[in-house]
Amino acid sequence: MPELPEVETIRLGLTKLLPGHTVAAVDFDWPKSFPNSSADVQKFLVGATITTVRRRAKVLIIELSTDYSLIIHLKMTGQLVFTSGSERFGAGHPNDSLIGDLPDKSTRVTLQFKDGSRLFFNDQRKFGWMRLLPTIEIMNLDFFKKVGPEPLSADFTWQMLRERLLRRPNSMIKAALLDQSVIAGIGNIYADESLWGAKIHPALRISELSEQQFKVLHKELIFVLKLAIEKGGSSDKNYVNAKGKKGSYMSFARVFRREGQTCPRCGTVIIKIRVAGRGTHICPHCQSLS
Repeated sequence: MPELPEVETIRLGLTKLLPGHTVAAVDFDWPKSFPNSSADVQKFLVGATITTVRRRAKVLIIELSTDYSLIIHLKMTGQLVFTSGSERFGAGHPNDSLIGDLPDKSTRVTLQFKDGSRLFFNDQRKFGWMRLLPTIEIMNLDFFKKVGPEPLSADFTWQMLRERLLRRPNSMIKAALLDQSVIAGIGNIYADESLWGAKIHPALRISELSEQQFKVLHKELIFVLKLAIEKGGSSDKNYVNAKGKKGSYMSFARVFRREGQTCPRCGTVIIKIRVAGRGTHICPHCQSLS
């Protein structure tokens, strides 16, 4: 599943492409991928103009002039492909659907715009979805009510990070970082990277963290996420940006998927362990539990 930087990379790209386009028609082939009533589609989507593209956690929100929005969760293999004449922009899982003729067997939803351009939602495994809802009701959904704060928001301070994490004092720090109800959008890659940066062992209990460790972890989380967005996300996660270009973050990773290589900080060999049920990469010297 994409992490925050991958989805934000997609949002940034689609923000340059979609606003101002008016929906002329909608086709879909799988009700679970597009669980919306025909009446709502005709009244609130067909004829609507896209006003903006937002993100909350790992979910994209396409706002419409009808005060409705399309909420899109790409899950593991979702794609959004925008075509306009000979131009083509893909975002998501980089299989052949990004460059092949569309619609194809993976296409779940097609938005046809009045100028002839189209937006395709493709999903091989059919886990992703596109839902049409009143914009005002979106944040009342259980998912959005439960999800934690955005780590790149201006009000996400180290004190907020500490307060959120200390709700689970007996949990291992990596498990808490992966919990979307604690902080939004953090997954395996960026948890490992930020913990390495902060010199914190992923299995350390939250109650054992010092004030200084909370401060450094906060700084590292923001650094890693911003760098990943700047580099276009992680190609390791099989995500590409809105121009179909793979992200380059993994070439800058300090610890993730570098087992057997030397730590760029101290020279110790990086190892892979299991923490919170996930493969976890650490420097045993920099991130000692003792």
